[in-house]
Amino acid sequence: MKPKVYITRQLPDRALAIIAEACDFRMWPEAENAVPANVLDEEIRDVDGVLSLLTEQWDGARLARAPRLRVLANMAAGYDNVSIPDCTARGVLVTNTRGVLTETTADLTWALLMATARRLPEAERVLKAGRWQTWSPMMLTGQDVYGATLGIIGMGRIGRAVARRSLGFAMPIIYTGRHRHEEAEAELGARYLPLDDLLRQSDFVVVQVPLSAETRGLLGARELTLMKPTACLINTARGGIVDEAALYDALVGGRLWAAGLDVFASEPAAHDHPLLGLDNVVALPHIGSASIATRTRMATLAAENLVAALTGGRPPTPVNPEAWSQ
Repeated sequence: MKPKVYITRQLPDRALAIIAEACDFRMWPEAENAVPANVLDEEIRDVDGVLSLLTEQWDGARLARAPRLRVLANMAAGYDNVSIPDCTARGVLVTNTRGVLTETTADLTWALLMATARRLPEAERVLKAGRWQTWSPMMLTGQDVYGATLGIIGMGRIGRAVARRSLGFAMPIIYTGRHRHEEAEAELGARYLPLDDLLRQSDFVVVQVPLSAETRGLLGARELTLMKPTACLINTARGGIVDEAALYDALVGGRLWAAGLDVFASEPAAHDHPLLGLDNVVALPHIGSASIATRTRMATLAAENLVAALTGGRPPTPVNPEAWSQ
């Protein structure tokens, strides 16, 4: 008998083919809307594996509704939607899709940095609204990127990929995190600094740490006050890392030049979210990894993880391998 699997969102055919060959599966049929919590709770009662998105939360209470569950394949690099201790305690292997989205997310981060620095969305709105009357010396002036200091909070895979992109712009690179990365220092000429010093010295601050108890609210009112009034904050990691109310106050009060945000504390962000009404905010709907090729690779890797775990193989990217060994 094939293992039973539930898939919480419509997936590309390539990923479904991998799952269909080894498993019997049911799938939430919608591509754009998340599976309702009550539907998910019912669907997981008899399954051996789940392929899940960030939109689904997995804690002890939900896991208790899935007594047969052996593997949870998360289609994301992050897994802050999953209680890893609860999964490990129940012997549920968690996997993610780290690695395959690094370069695509770094591309988006760099695009957001450039758009924020040079006020591109604001300029487009001016043009399309017919408000461009004449050339003016200081109209829509932004911040230079070339030669500016780049500060990276979290020099992991994506942080290093963003840093590599900055080399063509002759940007001094500084970074902070839980550990020093000697390889990044040797490759990129990056300097390690404590967080406060990084905030004081950076012209652009890029957030690339995972969301955890340690990093939630990492950048609050005190930290934002340390930044230059000409600085830009770019966050393509997780919204909860930045105190959004404090960020709004800093932007409105002129204590921070601009922010580029691909993530929010609560997603999807409400259409009347205060930050969305500011001209000096460039906001995107969490599209960091959203290229056709990368999203297909993510779905395929999640499928490979799921099938491997259910058929006796070793999953390519486990999060809690101690559960797999059980």
